[in-house]
Amino acid sequence: MDSQRELLLAKLRDCLRVSRRRPCYLGFLDESEAAFCRDFLRREPAGHLLWGGYEGAERVMAGFFPDYMEPSADEFPLTALTFTYRPGDKLGHRDFLGAFMQLGIERSVIGDILVGEGRAAAFIRREMDRYFLDNLRKIGRVGVKIEAGYQEPLPAVREYKDIGGVVASNRLDCIAALLCRTSREKAARLIASGAVMVNHQEVLAADRRLEDGDVISVRGHGKFVLDSFGPLTGKGRLTIKCRKYQ
Repeated sequence: MDSQRELLLAKLRDCLRVSRRRPCYLGFLDESEAAFCRDFLRREPAGHLLWGGYEGAERVMAGFFPDYMEPSADEFPLTALTFTYRPGDKLGHRDFLGAFMQLGIERSVIGDILVGEGRAAAFIRREMDRYFLDNLRKIGRVGVKIEAGYQEPLPAVREYKDIGGVVASNRLDCIAALLCRTSREKAARLIASGAVMVNHQEVLAADRRLEDGDVISVRGHGKFVLDSFGPLTGKGRLTIKCRKYQ
């Protein structure tokens, strides 16, 4: 286990101890950290919940609750800020994250940043909302208006490109080869080098079997979600449908 995972494990154990007396919260966690957290908590009886401010959030906080409390999203110390600006001003996720980091705050304070046309919503630790409201006037060179909270519908979380194809089986090396448009042998080398993650966890086994809904990340090639397998072709090969994160 590397030093970052050891530190996260220590924080999780601390939160479990504290939560015997009162609620305790960790994060925001990125997708890899959240996956590690979920795996760890499957072996723990304590009440817990992962929540990022809306259904389907990528960056989430981990909440730990004492026996006398039911885990609830309403208890999480997070909030949202809405940024509005002229639709003609093109801003992206990196513009917002860069402006936030220039405030001198840690990345763990910030959850998802959802950017649309003329509007963006950012989820942050609640104790930092006044600091954001008092100190942010521009994102890059673009003037913005900031308000607490958010309105539905939220800007789209992600855009995707549909991908389909035919593979020999649902093995990781077969599917990685299709997604990366390379040979199965080269895909196997990518896997062995630690460049491939399944559901945000590093996988080194080329024969790992994949399932509907699995998320595959390949360093240098992008991130994909597997939507469905099948049917078999007349030659016994497997059709798959997936999407690439844009």
